[in-house]
Amino acid sequence: MKQIKPTHPDLVSVNPPKGISTPSGASAGAGMDRKIAPQNNLPKRIGLIIIGLSVTVLLAYWLLSAPSGKALSVTTERIAISTVKSGIFEDFIPIRGRVTPAKTVYLDAVEGGRVERILVEDGASLQAGHLIVELSNASLQLSVLGNEARVAEQLNNMRSIELNLEQNRLEHKRNLVDIRYQIKLLSRQVSREQALVKTGAVSQSTFDDTHDTLDWYKSRLALTLESQQSDARMQTEQLVFLKDTTTRLEGNLAISRQNLDNMNVKAPVDGTLSGFNIEVGQSIGRGERLGQIDTPNDYKVTAFIDEFYLGRVDIGQQASYDDYAMVVSKIYPQVQNGQFEVDFKFTQQQPADIRRGQTIQTKLTLGDASEALLIPNGAFYQDTGGNWIFVVTQDGNQAVRRTVRLGRRNSRFIEVIEGLDVGEKIVTSPYTSYQDMDLLKLN
Repeated sequence: MKQIKPTHPDLVSVNPPKGISTPSGASAGAGMDRKIAPQNNLPKRIGLIIIGLSVTVLLAYWLLSAPSGKALSVTTERIAISTVKSGIFEDFIPIRGRVTPAKTVYLDAVEGGRVERILVEDGASLQAGHLIVELSNASLQLSVLGNEARVAEQLNNMRSIELNLEQNRLEHKRNLVDIRYQIKLLSRQVSREQALVKTGAVSQSTFDDTHDTLDWYKSRLALTLESQQSDARMQTEQLVFLKDTTTRLEGNLAISRQNLDNMNVKAPVDGTLSGFNIEVGQSIGRGERLGQIDTPNDYKVTAFIDEFYLGRVDIGQQASYDDYAMVVSKIYPQVQNGQFEVDFKFTQQQPADIRRGQTIQTKLTLGDASEALLIPNGAFYQDTGGNWIFVVTQDGNQAVRRTVRLGRRNSRFIEVIEGLDVGEKIVTSPYTSYQDMDLLKLN
């Protein structure tokens, strides 16, 4: 029998079992087919759509939130993790300083010579003027004797010139006395002869001769007075020059004698002799260092500081050693091997147990203490320069690179200016192997 295909998708054709006759006509077919109600699949489809969208959103969030860049797996046992906290930041740096004498006077040979006698030993306590060593120099002695002879000769010449000038002055005075005496005599004689000429007792010729002689003496007096004034002026100037020359010559002679006296080396100040290592018979050159004298029980501390702090160290800044206060007394401007030198002096009492050459731990205060965010001072700072740091995520599985701004630092802590919050954990161990990484996977 031929199967009839349904014309509607909701109508299902049912074939009658064998042995049962089927009525003919349309009414018979309509009686054998039944209508099936359609199934409602909309909630199921909506649920599948929601699940798909959720998976898509989660996948997109994971892709967007995952840090980009290089990653490296690191075991937590190989790194140091610290916590950001709030506290008081003490702005100081620890410094290893060396104890040195506050004042040192060097002993140099003014003139070279041979060591004849040594009177003290290295480390002896000396007083000013104490004889230390005697030197000898035959050529210097002969030179000094020659200088003395030449200076003495020139001084004698100066004395002779001064004597001649004095004699010349006296000679002028004697001439003036003689001239004035002759003028007085001639003036009386002229007066007598003038009266006798009228009586004819004295001739006119004799009177004229006497009058002319008087005039001559008067002219001679005027000339002698002018000569005396000129000579007196020149004599005064020459005497001043001679006195200055004599003073210089006597000074040169004193220097020559002082050079000879310097062959006996004496202590210029009170103190302790150090660096004194010479032997009898040794030849010492001019200007050669013989030793030094250190002021007793008066010390300063010399230290080298990293050039990073050059702009923050100034004269008068406070420092301390144990309970003893110090201040910066001198800053040397030269920077060598990334360090500059600083001198500290004790402001009040000095420690009784320190010695020359001893190394002590001091603390230099750079600023006032203040409240700040703090992280431990670790080796990471040298690798990052304080520009970035690895921050551990909340789940503790990763450490993400983050840009930060750090401020002051001391031996224990570093001040955080921005980029970190209280309670966050950071990696403070060296970053030598992680400088190119953006993510550390902790396991």
